[in-house]
Amino acid sequence: MKASIKFSKDAVISKIDERIYSSFIEHLGRAVYGGIYEPGHPTADDMGFRKDVMELIAELKVPMVRYPGGNFVSGYNWEDGTGDRAKRPKKLELAWNSVETNEVGIDEFQEWAKRVGTDVMMAVNLGTRGPEEARNLVEYSNQKTDTYYANKRRENGFEEPFNIKTWCLGNEMDGDWQIGTKRANEYGRIACETAKLMKMVDKDIELVACGSSGPFMPTFGEWEETVLREAYEHLDYLSLHSYYGNPEDNSQEYMGSACIMDSFIRKVVEICDKIKEEKKSDKSIMLSFDEWNVWFHSNEQDKEQEPWQIAPPLLEDMYNLEDAIVVGDLMITLLKNSDRVKIACLAQLVNVIAPIMTVTGGGVWKQTIFYPFKYTSQNGRGTAIKAEIEAGTFTEGKAENIPNVDAVAVLSEDEKELAVFAVNRVIGEDAEVELKLDGFEGYKLTEHVSMEGADLKAGNSIDEPEKVVPVIKEIGETLKLTGGSWNFLKFEK
Repeated sequence: MKASIKFSKDAVISKIDERIYSSFIEHLGRAVYGGIYEPGHPTADDMGFRKDVMELIAELKVPMVRYPGGNFVSGYNWEDGTGDRAKRPKKLELAWNSVETNEVGIDEFQEWAKRVGTDVMMAVNLGTRGPEEARNLVEYSNQKTDTYYANKRRENGFEEPFNIKTWCLGNEMDGDWQIGTKRANEYGRIACETAKLMKMVDKDIELVACGSSGPFMPTFGEWEETVLREAYEHLDYLSLHSYYGNPEDNSQEYMGSACIMDSFIRKVVEICDKIKEEKKSDKSIMLSFDEWNVWFHSNEQDKEQEPWQIAPPLLEDMYNLEDAIVVGDLMITLLKNSDRVKIACLAQLVNVIAPIMTVTGGGVWKQTIFYPFKYTSQNGRGTAIKAEIEAGTFTEGKAENIPNVDAVAVLSEDEKELAVFAVNRVIGEDAEVELKLDGFEGYKLTEHVSMEGADLKAGNSIDEPEKVVPVIKEIGETLKLTGGSWNFLKFEK
C-alpha cells in the first residue's frame, strides 16, 4: 500500500493545552485503595501512597487528574473525606455496590497530586446535593478567608489553600444509572445556579458542564443544547464521554474507532457554536473529553462480584496490542481537534481500565496502552500541525470508508523537534509512506518507535510485564508503517 503524508509549517491546528494528557482517579474498584494508596506496602510513603505507582505516573507526565468521580461523585458527601481519619464514616457506596471507608478524601488526594506533580480536576455532587455543598467545597479548597469552611481546612492541618482551578459540575447526569439522574432542563438549571455560586466564591475557577453521557444516548444533542441555553454564560467547557471496544472480535472494524470519536467531537462543536450564535456571545465553549478509553474486556467478570466489598477488583480490563494501537489512534484524534478539545482524561489511571496495574502487597506493571500514551504525552507538547494525507480507505462491518492511514504532528515550543504520530489501520498490509515536510528544512528523522506485532491479542501481565513493548525501528531511506501499527517519529533540527 502506498500513502503520502504532508506537513506544512503554516497548517497550524492550535497550540496544545497540556491538559489534553490528563487522567482520572475515581473511588471505584482498586483505583484508590490498593492502587495509589496502600499503607504497609513496601514502597508506601508517610501518607500510605505507593511510590512505585508514582514513578510510573511520572513517566506519563499527567498534568491533571479528575477526582473523585465518575458515578461515585453523584452520591458523595465531600466532608466525609476530611479531618480525623479515625472519625470518618464507612458508607454504602451505591454507584459501584461497594463499601467506601473514606480513608482517602480531598485532604489526602490533593497532597498525593502535589507529590505526583499534577493538578486536581475536582467534581462536585449534583446528584444528591447541589449549589450549597459545591460552594462550600470551593471555599474549603481555595479560600484564605477567616470563614467557616476555610477555617475547617486549617483545623484539618492545611493552612494554605489547595488552589483547585478546574471543576466538573456533576457527572453523566442524563444516565439512568446515575444517582440523581436529571432531565436536561433540571440539570441545566442546577448547573447554572451551582456555577454562579462557585464563581462567587472564586472567580478564577473554570467550570465543566456535563454533556450527554455519550453519542449513543437518546438525549444526545438535545441535552447539550438545553444545558448550554440555561448556563452558557457561566461555563467554560462542555464534557464528552466515550469508550471504545472490540466485543464482536472484529479487529479490522475496531481499527475505525478513532473516526467515531472524531465525528462525536465535530457534532458537539457544531452544537456549542450554534448556541454561541443564538446567544450572540463572544465566548466559545471549549471541550473537555474527560472520560475516554477502551473498555469492554472486564464486563463479564464484573457481574460476578459480590456487593458491599471494600475495593473489589472492578473494571480491570487486561489490554492487548490492538487496544494500544487504538488508544494511540484516539490520541491522534484528540490532537487533531486540539483547537477545541483543551482537556482530555484517560479513564482511568491505575487498576481500573488503566495503563498501570498493581498487585496488592506486590509489584506494579505497565499495560500495553501505557506506551502510546507515554510517547504522545512526553513528545506532544507544543503546536499541533495538520496532515494532508493521500491513502485509500477500508470498509469493515459498521466501519465505513475509514482512511487507511492517519497522522498528526506536533512542533515543540523551541521548534527544535517535530513529533509525528501516525497509524496504519490496515491489518496485515504495510504502508510505504512518502513523507513531505514543507517549511521544516533541516529536520532529520532520529527516532521511529512502533507498537506492532504478529499477535494483536498479546498483552502484558505481572508475570510477563514486557511481552508487548514498543519496537525501535531502523531508520532507512524509505518510511514504512507496518500493517496494524501505531507509530511515533521524532525529527530534530
